[in-house]
Amino acid sequence: MEQSLEEAVKIHARPFDSDEDLSPIIEAIGDAKIVMLGEASHGTSEFYTVRAELSKRLIQEKGFSIIAVEGDWPSAQQVNRYIKSYGDAKKTPHDVLQAFTRWPTWMWANEEIVNFIGWLKKHNAQSAHKTGFYGIDIYSLWESMDEVVHYLTHTNPAGGDLELAKKAFSCFEPFNREPEGYAISSTNFSTVCIDEVTKLLSSIRANEEHYRDEQESDLNLEINALVTKNAEDYYRAMLKSGEISWNIRDEHMVEAINEVRDYHGKDAKIIIWEHNTHIGDARATDMRNDGMLNVGQVLREQNRPEDVFAVGFGTYEGTVIASEAWGVRYKVMDVPPARLNSWEEILHRTGAHNKYLIFDANNFSLFDRWTGHRAIGVVYNPKYEARGNYVPSRISSRYDAFIFIDRTKALTPLEVRNPIL
Repeated sequence: MEQSLEEAVKIHARPFDSDEDLSPIIEAIGDAKIVMLGEASHGTSEFYTVRAELSKRLIQEKGFSIIAVEGDWPSAQQVNRYIKSYGDAKKTPHDVLQAFTRWPTWMWANEEIVNFIGWLKKHNAQSAHKTGFYGIDIYSLWESMDEVVHYLTHTNPAGGDLELAKKAFSCFEPFNREPEGYAISSTNFSTVCIDEVTKLLSSIRANEEHYRDEQESDLNLEINALVTKNAEDYYRAMLKSGEISWNIRDEHMVEAINEVRDYHGKDAKIIIWEHNTHIGDARATDMRNDGMLNVGQVLREQNRPEDVFAVGFGTYEGTVIASEAWGVRYKVMDVPPARLNSWEEILHRTGAHNKYLIFDANNFSLFDRWTGHRAIGVVYNPKYEARGNYVPSRISSRYDAFIFIDRTKALTPLEVRNPIL
């Protein structure tokens, strides 16, 4: 008789009462070069603090030196410059996180991240091998273009890079920094903007040796140009197909991850912080039925199995920071008890305490069966979550390990000056 998921959890789950209890996960990661740490929401304190503790151990014990997050490159660069002491020495972590002005600001402008980047700065001050912090998302078309033009204006650019940048930027000026306006208009004009951003990226890559310095200006310039090119593609696809725009976004994030890894050398190890829907292999969910892929899937396809390790996160109930509609101010919301027979409810039913599972040859088949797995976005309505917040998943195929925190609390956002949508 086949063992039930409930029985499998009872046998294979390990209790988690302190950070030290997670040592077997660190051991299971082994010599992996890419570790992906998920989250079931963008507004849960414990997901951030546990990821931070795992990241600290990976940095100290395993030599990881890159943190890549689901955030804008220009904003994350302010953090990178701060923790590597490239910029204003008088700034504080709270000052630096004011750079995250795009809604939802709370994803990175929060007290949990304040504590983590404070630790990273201290670590880097005492280490010969500094750890970097990079944003890999696609949304910052105009901000990244600003960065490119500003940098090239204040340096001695190679060839015609500045003129290419200005020409590309002028193509987007009529849309008043409104992605929706560009998306709508792009259906009615030629490929001029596409051509301009493609030429700009190609030229910067060809001339990258002219922009090298000790503060990663060449990497910063190249990724901002990459964002500009791929964001143009994303916004153009946005109104045509949700599946296509999703794939463009996740493929961009993989491209940015690979560019950062290549920059720091083939032996550089990277930790990726993103939502479960990005890092948990899409092939083990119903996303594949709609032709959707994600970061976790593509990185597994591009690398040896032993080089990639994905950790999913979940909770049974608690509170979360989210909004009732896109662009609306955040609030603390109650997360109701997980739906009956969902992955989270089964984990709770087997004992209302924190626990984790590591999937290996001994138990993989027991957890490789379909079950509903909760995902909470930045827009959330607890009343209707049973209708659309559960992703059918084969858990052991989706992740290499899973951390369950039975009751969680909302993270603590910072107030950000002049936020933008």
